[in-house]
Amino acid sequence: MVIHLLAGKPAPKDLLIDVDQLRKEYHARKPDITDRAQRVSFGTSGHRGSSLRGAFNEAHVLAISQAICDYRKGQGITGPLYIGKDTHALSEPAFATTLEVLAANGVETMIDRDDGYTPTPVVSHAILTHNHGRKSGLADGIVITPSHNPPEDGGFKYNPPHGGPADTDVTRWIEDRANQLLASDLKGVARIAYEQARRVATTHKHDYVGSYVNDLASVVDMDVIRGATLKIGVDPLGGAGVAYWHPIAERYGVQLDVVNSTVDPTFGFMSLDWDGKIRMDCSSPHAMAKLIALKDRFDIAFGNDTDNDRHGIVTRGAGLMNPNHYLAAAIFYLFTHRQGWRPDAAIGKTVVSSSVIDRVAAKVGRTLVEVPVGFKWFVPGLLDGSLGFGGEESAGASFLRRDGTVWSTDKDGIIMDLLAVEMMARTGRDPSALYNDLTVELGAPVYERIDAPATAQQKAVLLKLSPKDVPVSELAGDPIQAMLTTAPGNGAAIGGLKVVTAHGWFAARPSGTEEVYKLYAESFRGSEHLRRIQEDAQALLAKAFAVGVG
Repeated sequence: MVIHLLAGKPAPKDLLIDVDQLRKEYHARKPDITDRAQRVSFGTSGHRGSSLRGAFNEAHVLAISQAICDYRKGQGITGPLYIGKDTHALSEPAFATTLEVLAANGVETMIDRDDGYTPTPVVSHAILTHNHGRKSGLADGIVITPSHNPPEDGGFKYNPPHGGPADTDVTRWIEDRANQLLASDLKGVARIAYEQARRVATTHKHDYVGSYVNDLASVVDMDVIRGATLKIGVDPLGGAGVAYWHPIAERYGVQLDVVNSTVDPTFGFMSLDWDGKIRMDCSSPHAMAKLIALKDRFDIAFGNDTDNDRHGIVTRGAGLMNPNHYLAAAIFYLFTHRQGWRPDAAIGKTVVSSSVIDRVAAKVGRTLVEVPVGFKWFVPGLLDGSLGFGGEESAGASFLRRDGTVWSTDKDGIIMDLLAVEMMARTGRDPSALYNDLTVELGAPVYERIDAPATAQQKAVLLKLSPKDVPVSELAGDPIQAMLTTAPGNGAAIGGLKVVTAHGWFAARPSGTEEVYKLYAESFRGSEHLRRIQEDAQALLAKAFAVGVG
């Protein structure tokens, strides 16, 4: 991966978006549905795209919103719909469009009482709070966000009544229906004017901030945080959580220093990411450069992506923690400090997360549930309490309330931030020090993800690979213990291949949006061994591509 010369540096003005032009194109541009890139497409995190490329325009949002109304009707979902938006430039007009459709369809819709921004986990929490103990009149939700994507992008996510990301069957139905509506020139879409939509009897104002903030003590030990005299730094990265940190500080008597409270849809305050783009990726040391530079001012600091479903933890000793390292430390802490959880509550991880988590699970005597990439796979376990924790290598995770019941079924960067403070307040050691303690006993893995070029045909081969297509018995000099195309935790297809030895592994998955495949690899024998794993993996895959495509 080639690092851009300006990575980690302030964004130059010539890279900033033209907000007015972006919003003008949102309304004016009609997508070309014969171009696949301009059709509605739900990935693992909803539909995303830019209005400048005809991928996220008013027509898309009208079609998706109506498709969700049709889905709700077909499923008998009659409760309120909780809707939130983030700070991207396209989120405001997309919110207005969505409300116009929801109101025209008579959907009881809960909007922020102050017309503010609402993080993804807050919507999940609101859905679950409403649905608790109910069998009918169930709620669902929409979050208008492209997550950490660049400023020119817009995004749209749907969370059904379980509160988490919609599964593939649901998103496929919504996607197909939305594309039908686009193809029919939006015939069948109901819509009323925005100001009228705000005034109809089915549109209600909801205190998202208060209901979420006031409940935080049920999931994080806010008393132990209050009792500590820690210097805490927060950088919301201009995202939807910007209005939540001061209420958290006031409600719980916690000293917080919000180092940047700016909301600017150009995100001109950001430092550039690895490729020279503006991207609010709190797991990137380049995007998080400004907060990392302040690390010595704080005992613990953190940032979140734009919809707050991801976390980035900064310590004095480590700077920005590797997401896998923080997941391992958090899991060890939680499963040794949550006495209210079921003794059989398991640990959830994705197949491309670090194997140090496997070793932590063995150390605390808990079952490991390894699933494909996508937080949706953790939803059932978090709902019924059989999973105490679910986490992804991309810095997204959630965990149960202190009494062992569900808190959120979507990733919650805010509670992961506060957990880092709780860990330090209770143990006297920051999460990176706790992780280092674990590696003394469990080993210190080296982990890396790289993107390698792949044609559409090669990506199709990778999707269909089976162990019999890979006639090798060793990886980087070690005997292969397992070749996986399905996840051990639930038997679902991982959309690629994972090869495991006693001392390392690799996993390869095709990208859904780019002409690359993603190669994840890890070694417990150091950087040189990791290079060997990566080289063997690429050679192995090259042979498979040659046979499959040729």
